Amino acid sequence: MTIAVTGATGQLGRLVVAKLKERTAAEQIVALARSPEKAGDLGVEVRPFDYAKTDSLVPGLARVETLLLISSSEVGQRSAQHRDVVAAATAAGVRRIVYTSLLHADTSPLNLAAEHLDTEAALAQADIPVTILRHGWYTENYTGSISGALAGGVFLGSAGDARIASAARADYAEAAAVVLTTTGHDGKVYELAGDTAWTLSDLAGEVSRQTGRDIPYKDLPATEYAAILVSFGLPDALAGAIAGWDVAASRGALFDDGRQLSTLIGRSTTPLAAVVEAALS
Repeated sequence: MTIAVTGATGQLGRLVVAKLKERTAAEQIVALARSPEKAGDLGVEVRPFDYAKTDSLVPGLARVETLLLISSSEVGQRSAQHRDVVAAATAAGVRRIVYTSLLHADTSPLNLAAEHLDTEAALAQADIPVTILRHGWYTENYTGSISGALAGGVFLGSAGDARIASAARADYAEAAAVVLTTTGHDGKVYELAGDTAWTLSDLAGEVSRQTGRDIPYKDLPATEYAAILVSFGLPDALAGAIAGWDVAASRGALFDDGRQLSTLIGRSTTPLAAVVEAALS
């Protein structure tokens, strides 16, 4: 069985390839990458595969039986790019597709949900068995802000007391590897999230505990938070989006207590404290 992973040089893709190599022979794995020269260290076959270059898609999927479609990073272009990949997979004879969607995409208040739902619809229309992995937030989405919080002495956000059931990126990668290498997943939609929800105040408290400093969380109106992010050098659109995601989190967008992720990987998801420790090290 040949398994191909799109976006294989990305943060999630690299982890998926590594987890797959623990579960199947490297000769059965194909890394699909926009810049193949960046994939030389993966230890598997590498093929050029660019969502935006449709002529690269069908050749990249030749003799592939199972495809992990990791969602494109280009928000606003995802729907068209993903539909092109689905069409190419059909033309290439791919027998199974696994897609990384968004937690509760069908009800989520996050503005990212629409493109994921459109992709899910395209997959449903294709004559290929599909598994949907709806990802919650990666804990690293937040721990990436630790250095800025330490420099400024405060964590900023607009999520209020939102309960965030995040998990480490490696947890999601392991779940993908499990689904890609085992049977019984066709037609299923998995809502994947961390076992233990936390708030931004909890995050600030954990950073304070591990650093021995008092780093509080300060909740701001979304417009004020976005303006501060712009002052840090972020583009207006991205700053507004980040603030908006916090507001959506306050409406439950990032919470789930179904424990489907830990059930798939056969262990508890990585605790917040461990991801914070890794970020600080």
